Amino acid sequence: MSIAAVAVVTGVIFGLKEVAPVLSLGGLYLFAVLPVAVWYGLGWAIAVSVGSMLAFNFFFLPPLHTLALTDSENWVALAVYLVTAVVVSELAAVARRRSMAAVEAEALRRSDAAKTAVLHAVSHDLRSPLTAIRAAGEGLESGPVHLDDADRAELLDTILLETARLERLVSNLLDLSRLEAGAGPQPELWSIDELLSRALEALGPDAGRVSVVAVGEAPPVRLDAAQLEHVLVNVLENALRLSSPADPVEVAVEPDGDEIRMRITDRGPGLAEEDLERIFEPFEHGSGRGTGLGLAIARGFAEANACRLWAESRPGSGATFVLVLPAVADPARLPG
Repeated sequence: MSIAAVAVVTGVIFGLKEVAPVLSLGGLYLFAVLPVAVWYGLGWAIAVSVGSMLAFNFFFLPPLHTLALTDSENWVALAVYLVTAVVVSELAAVARRRSMAAVEAEALRRSDAAKTAVLHAVSHDLRSPLTAIRAAGEGLESGPVHLDDADRAELLDTILLETARLERLVSNLLDLSRLEAGAGPQPELWSIDELLSRALEALGPDAGRVSVVAVGEAPPVRLDAAQLEHVLVNVLENALRLSSPADPVEVAVEPDGDEIRMRITDRGPGLAEEDLERIFEPFEHGSGRGTGLGLAIARGFAEANACRLWAESRPGSGATFVLVLPAVADPARLPG
């Protein structure tokens, strides 16, 4: 790049020497020095400065095509240019270092802010289920308080429910760390029915509120089933949480050319237009509850498997999350 920069400026000076004094055109070599100083540092910039001085002497200062100089004015011009080029190079290199330091400082600030957000979110979400589990455990352990079978069953259900919340929180944090570490998918051939069955099984009792409607026979897909299970479970849990216990969540599956489109519709309050993308950011809360990691993880795993996930709002009647998966046109030709 250094050689190319000197060559380009030399060509420009050849083109302008008939309309401007040659000595004044020597300053154009600064346009070769500056980008090299910014991108590659002071050492290369000094080399370009010296190379520019030699090229200017060789091609434009008499006697031409030699490095000898007979006019003291030309010596002064080259010396001034070289000093100017070195000073400008140093200033450009310092500016570049400061810019990089500012970028690193901003990245560190953002990292610290993210860690603080994680700590706040996790501490809040850990405290609630732990408090409920402790209270239920103390109730079961209490000797003076008489509990009938229904009371004991209720306390046990509380412990199981809050333990499941803790497991989901830990799972989401682990998933987030995998996404940030760039964990790649391990694709295999799966049918849509199998993927939905895995997700509904992971939902547990809440799966009874999910209604699946298939429009036509969907072709198979090739993706990481574990990661797509996380996508479906996180989106379905979000839809179930926003809907009342009496309302179902509908999953519509429809082949669409070389893709399969899943539409997961809830009966919640819907989403504002400005929230349709924000809810997929980590620690953003679509419902004001939880850590705000579920939908961010869902989109991350979806994109890792060449899928697309977005939200559509139906104000006053809920929201729809659309998951588009690439279909396998001829599964028989795929390697096993």
